[in-house]
Amino acid sequence: MNAESKQQLRDRGYLIFPALLSADEVARFNERVEELFAIEGDGAGGEFKTEFKIEPGARRIANAVDKGLIFEKVIETPAVLEAIEVVLGTDFKLSSLNIRSANPHNGCAQPLHVDSGALPDALGNSVCNSVWLLDDFTERNGALRVVPGSHKWGRAPEPDARVDGEILVTGRAGDVVVMNAHMWHGGSENFTDRQRRAMHVYYTRGDKPQQQYQKRLVRAEVQARLSPLGRWLLAIDDPRNDELSATGSGMSGFMK
Repeated sequence: MNAESKQQLRDRGYLIFPALLSADEVARFNERVEELFAIEGDGAGGEFKTEFKIEPGARRIANAVDKGLIFEKVIETPAVLEAIEVVLGTDFKLSSLNIRSANPHNGCAQPLHVDSGALPDALGNSVCNSVWLLDDFTERNGALRVVPGSHKWGRAPEPDARVDGEILVTGRAGDVVVMNAHMWHGGSENFTDRQRRAMHVYYTRGDKPQQQYQKRLVRAEVQARLSPLGRWLLAIDDPRNDELSATGSGMSGFMK
């Protein structure tokens, strides 16, 4: 990242990495994602369903780190980790890795929200998300909508908020959007007859609980083969995270 990119992330709240995944990599992710939807069926996203109502108009896969080597590796992507550090500093960890697929003609948009309902505190930013486009994001198929600069406002949006300055973030499959997750954002409505898939690789500051407590959710055999960086990112050996996440996991910005 150059100085201009870092400043854009700080000021506007988001940054796009074009073509971070190749067409072949996108195809492999989508193949695995559809396998998981078929395997999990009505139980897809169940790691979240125990805490929240299921999101209308979308399919979900949760706890994806435990569901394929490609997911284990993607959390370690250097360019994304560099951007996460710009937002959160050096003390951070993976909060969750989920898949969200906006259904065709779903008739609804996500409300504007901040991830985990979190606001910056005395230590600064605490949440940063990366959205990996597994389909093209267009003006019609449920692209990400954001309010640039709203991460500096120090408040969360009211329900059904409508805000001047909201924009759609469009892009090609393989692009990655890193965003300060205190920025107001949400998925838009999908007006097309095709699904719109994305992978959400979500990080949080080290002194906050994970959205999904990885040490509990990730199987022992997966933990055993993680790289040292992977273990650090999942906070597998961090007793601080054990205490935080054992009682504080599961926060969402909009599903109650």
